[in-house]
Amino acid sequence: WHPWGSLLCLQVLAYNRHSYETVAQRLVITVIPAPDGEPPYQGEFLVGNRNVEELLPATTQEMFLQATAGVWDHDDLRVINVTSALDRGARVPLPIEGRKEGVYVKVGSHGTFSPCLASATSPQSRLRCSLGQQPLASCYDTFAPHFAIHWCNLTLLQVWPTPTVPGPPWGSGVLEEGGDFQPPTEVAPQDLLPGFLVTLLVPLAVAVLLCLLLGHLMCCRREGV
Repeated sequence: WHPWGSLLCLQVLAYNRHSYETVAQRLVITVIPAPDGEPPYQGEFLVGNRNVEELLPATTQEMFLQATAGVWDHDDLRVINVTSALDRGARVPLPIEGRKEGVYVKVGSHGTFSPCLASATSPQSRLRCSLGQQPLASCYDTFAPHFAIHWCNLTLLQVWPTPTVPGPPWGSGVLEEGGDFQPPTEVAPQDLLPGFLVTLLVPLAVAVLLCLLLGHLMCCRREGV
């Protein structure tokens, strides 16, 4: 444990796409909660012209946040998560120059969504996307030409902190002096013999009756030819 958070040890396995060489590296990450908590307003953008490793550098993320601020109308933005589109079920791109796998970038803010983002996720925009058209957007696309955003895949979320419910108080786990454990209830002794006899004799009686009936049919009801 760290004085300001917790330590997390990860082993990262990576491979070269061209030579298929595999490299392993162990990372020790200190997880520190954000001082102002998780941003309640979160938007997830699909960047179609990038691979996931291209959006991991801090300079590229800063450029993306500046472009996002142009359509969000807020400056307190930060990247929450970066996920490859392949992990969301997208197809592996063909080995053609210029084809990228796509990246989902989740951005959070404490400011509300702008009218531009709200209009891009409105029911009218979803209808246009289902028809193969571009959604409604009342603002200038500040992502171009560095980031190609698929606006039909834009997702807006409002995440509110869940109230913490206090758990039951924990005791010391040691009985008080002079006290013995007393069971909460006392079970009276039960006579299990009648139940045992019923369970054993009823199937036996049914089997005997079936044997007698079958013997009567086979021996007394047969007629010669």
